[in-house]
Amino acid sequence: MSSTVADWLVAYIDKALQQQDRFTIALSGGSTPRQLHELLASDAYRNKINWSKLHFFWGDERDVAFEDERNNAKMGFDTLLNHVPVVPSQIHVMRTDIDPEASAVAYENILHQYFDEAAFTFDLVFLGMGDDGHTLSLFPGNEAVITEQQKWVTHLWLPAQDMHRITLTAPVVNKAACVAFLVAGAKKAPVLKEVLYGNYQPFVYPSQVIKPLHGELHWFVDEAAAALIK
Repeated sequence: MSSTVADWLVAYIDKALQQQDRFTIALSGGSTPRQLHELLASDAYRNKINWSKLHFFWGDERDVAFEDERNNAKMGFDTLLNHVPVVPSQIHVMRTDIDPEASAVAYENILHQYFDEAAFTFDLVFLGMGDDGHTLSLFPGNEAVITEQQKWVTHLWLPAQDMHRITLTAPVVNKAACVAFLVAGAKKAPVLKEVLYGNYQPFVYPSQVIKPLHGELHWFVDEAAAALIK
């Protein structure tokens, strides 16, 4: 799956940069993107992308220090950004050295600076999906965050993880030119089937709220995750 995504990504970025001067991409946390990042940083792919034109963002973040292994941005740097010629000023992490509310406001301000005059927001948003159907930090039962329509970035307290999280909301993602889910593993098979083909239950399966208004939506799924889909 990772090699398929890498090939698709190289072609997509190349096509976009033939028509524009920059490419904005929001990275995902979690375990699934790790292999893709390492592949993109390898000799096989590193020189196929014009990294100087890419501007990096994140979909969500755990409110832990950057040095913490749970930090999504740290994973992005460790597996990709430290190994390719990116422009540091074009990397925008969600800050965890300030109050979560202040971090959300600061990140939304950055997004408005980038996208207020644009037809779309991000050129590409990578998303994962949890075993419970969550994406970003939109978790089942958290209705206020799932249905947020005004803010582009918000924060929440997640009791199950005993931490705050900062996250993009559905409106800013749904204004992207392209959204790509990466889903792998047998544990996700039942939920994936419900998300794609079941009734619309966004409070149960928050991934269902991701429906780009005018952009593309791609699902990259491995065989194990797709086992229940015929």
